[in-house]
Formats: sequence, structure tokens, C-alpha cells
Amino acid sequence: MSEVLVLVEHVDGEVKKVTLELLALARTQGEASAVWAGPGYTPEAQAKLAGHGAEKIYVADAQEITDFVVAPKAELLAQLVAEKSPAGVLIAATPEGKEIAGRLAVKTDSGVLTDAVGLGAGFVAEQSVFGGGVNVKSKVAKGTPIVAVRPNSVAPEQVAGAGAEERVSVALSDAARGARIVERVKEAKGARPELTEAAIVVSGGRGVGSADDFALIERLADALGAAVGASRAATDAGWYPHQFQVGQTGKTVSPQLYIAVGISGAIQHRAGMQTAKTIVAINKDAEAPIFELADYGVVGDLFQVVPQLADEIGKRK
Repeated sequence: MSEVLVLVEHVDGEVKKVTLELLALARTQGEASAVWAGPGYTPEAQAKLAGHGAEKIYVADAQEITDFVVAPKAELLAQLVAEKSPAGVLIAATPEGKEIAGRLAVKTDSGVLTDAVGLGAGFVAEQSVFGGGVNVKSKVAKGTPIVAVRPNSVAPEQVAGAGAEERVSVALSDAARGARIVERVKEAKGARPELTEAAIVVSGGRGVGSADDFALIERLADALGAAVGASRAATDAGWYPHQFQVGQTGKTVSPQLYIAVGISGAIQHRAGMQTAKTIVAINKDAEAPIFELADYGVVGDLFQVVPQLADEIGKRK
């Protein structure tokens, strides 16, 4: 059975959830092989990858891989593609991941597909395009299939893999050393999950009315253990930071549950969240476009509905 390479997303040695999702997808196409790039590899990381189906783990933990911007990871993957002839390569569809995928496609003379939300037999990728107006199936026609998959597109699976380690070194080209990272500033992390990886997202829109009233959205999110999002209208108004914007010009999320509160459902916003597995809309306007997309809709005043919902969730914990 051919192996499928999965580029591991990790922060301070902690494997990110999207990697576990990619391992589950990889197993549908062949033998899952994780690729660890950069320092921070630990026995705990090995156990987590093996516990989610990684049969092999290629470890390239040289510091210089993360000393430079993006290119070293693409060169590492290109080297492995040349040596191992995998059935395909899976990468998280993050901003960095998509750039790595594009660079790898050029280096290996292969086709690349981004923002996939599913993967069928033979590396046929499912994509949502044109602002979510069209769902398509695409397949790479040349070289090794390289697919960047949106986080939360599939559930991780705990399946024991061999987790056999193989140490790998890569000789970086001068081009890969062209842009060096000179400083890293660690953002203060709150208790809530990261927006693009959260299984549940609660977003507020223009209907919330003010920055102060976003406390309602945060209260509901905290009751559910969810991330907080916002529409473009809310972030443009300064009610919530722009890094939490969900939409075509913001972040794309694909959680198991998406709750849209006071959001009309303009196409710009829908493009960033419509692949969520279950969508709940709360809006006082029964004609709001968001209800066309919602699995469940509540027509009502969010200032009455949201507190009651948060209270009821609290009672059932």
C-alpha cells in the first residue's frame, strides 16, 4: 500500500488537531506517514501521531527549518516525495500550509488543490468554490497529488499505528534561506479554542449592536466550550478584533456546530462558514438569508434568546 505524507502542524511540540484530521483522511488513501518539520519533537508527540494512525514518522527537527520562512518545509517535502514516491501529500489549508503546498507543487511539477473539505477515492478532492455557490470535485492530473484541506473537515480517529521513526535531514538551498525570521512574538492565548480549529463556533454580527453586547456572544461560547467569531460588519464597526472575522475576507471555519447570532447571512460571510456540519441561526428577521443555509433557525430577539440558551446549557452540564 502506498504511503500518504501528512505535514504535521505543531506549536511548541504540541500536535495540532488538524494534523490528526489529516491522518484520518490519509488512511482512506493509503498508509499514513507523518512529516515533522522543525524542533520540538517529543515522545509525547510520537505517541499522539502513532495513536491516530501514523505508520511512519519522518522527523526533521533541525532548528534551521524554522529559522526561515516557509521554503525549508517545501524543500523537505519535495525531498521526501522524490525519495518515497508517495501516493499523495496532505497539508492543512492554513495561510502557511497553502503557500507550502504551492511551492511543493512547483518543485515536484505536480498539481495542487487547496481548501478541500473532503477527499474521495483516488485523491478526488471536494471543494466549495465561488463564495460557496458551487460544490465541485477535482483531481490532480499531473504528478503527485498535493491537497490542502480545511481544518475541521473530518473527525480525527484514534487508530493505533506503528509510529516508526525515521530521521531525515535536508540540505537547504540558498533560495530557501532568502527570508529569515528575525523575531517571534507569542500572542497571549485565552481559554477558548482557536477559531479555525474549534469544533464549535459562536459568531456575532451587526444585530449584536455594540462591542459591550459581544459579552453575550462570549457567554454563550464559554457555555459551549466554543470559539468566538464575528461578521465583517461587526469587526469593521470595531466591536470585535479583526482576527476573529469569519468570511471570504476573514477566516474560513468548518466546525461541527456553527451558531450565527444577529448575522444576516451575506454571501461574504457564508463563504467562510457554510461547510459547517450543523448551522444554527438566531435572528429577529425571518427573511434573513442566513435561514436559507441554517439547519435550525430561531426567529427572535437575540438579547432574550441567547441568555436563555446559555442558562439552559449551564443547567445541563
